[in-house]
Amino acid sequence: QVQLVESGGGLVQTGGSLTLSCAASGRTFSGYVMGWFRQAPGKEHEFVAAIRQSGFTSYADSVKGRFTISRDNAKNTVYLQMNSLKPEDTAVYYCAADSVTLADGRADYWGQGTQVTVSS
Repeated sequence: QVQLVESGGGLVQTGGSLTLSCAASGRTFSGYVMGWFRQAPGKEHEFVAAIRQSGFTSYADSVKGRFTISRDNAKNTVYLQMNSLKPEDTAVYYCAADSVTLADGRADYWGQGTQVTVSS
């Protein structure tokens, strides 16, 4: 069992920055693909970014060049640095962990979510 707890969400103006953190506890963190998804009101659950055990990263086109995902295996934590935020980035952001892949939009474990609101 893995528990994921997100933090760092909040209200920011357009063009601003936020860093989300996801602290994991339970099984070996380094053995999981970690990632972030988001869901805006009235919209589908959307992939944002993922980082594999090797450190290989992938991003949604909508955030590429603005968001950076990273992980610290010693601290069992994954981060999402979000720069140049836009109102369309407003959503609840969820941390996810899977032993194989997040590419199918499914995960073994999910966090409870943290709200990010970007004001125009």
